[in-house]
Amino acid sequence: MTSKVLYEGNLRTVATHLASSNSIVTDAPIDNHGRGEAFSPTDLVATALGSCMLTVMGIKANDLAVDLVGAVVYITKIMGTEPRRIIEIKVRFELKGKIVSDKDRTILERIARTCPVLESLHPDLKKDVEFTWE
Repeated sequence: MTSKVLYEGNLRTVATHLASSNSIVTDAPIDNHGRGEAFSPTDLVATALGSCMLTVMGIKANDLAVDLVGAVVYITKIMGTEPRRIIEIKVRFELKGKIVSDKDRTILERIARTCPVLESLHPDLKKDVEFTWE
């Protein structure tokens, strides 16, 4: 098993990673009957994409002896209706000040676009990915 999710009531859950005991709280968003005091489940889906992309970039950066410490990715999740679902995720990388050759940038960007979360998302879900290096 990977995790355990407990429903606390009032549209709040606590997900616990069983191997580490780390927890994540979720709330339904304000626009869907919730308090919006924590990530919503769909926020986590979108956020997982950015985290996964940075993680695989970090793995490859280690191989290339490139320092990505301090790299940031901003995520924007756009919801649709009927049915309510994520219709677009915008991913904006800020890698300013990172000294990386054009070849390594190409490799790192390509690696990011093949992360397991991205590969797991439905092909109809629009993914807009942008990298800013300078």
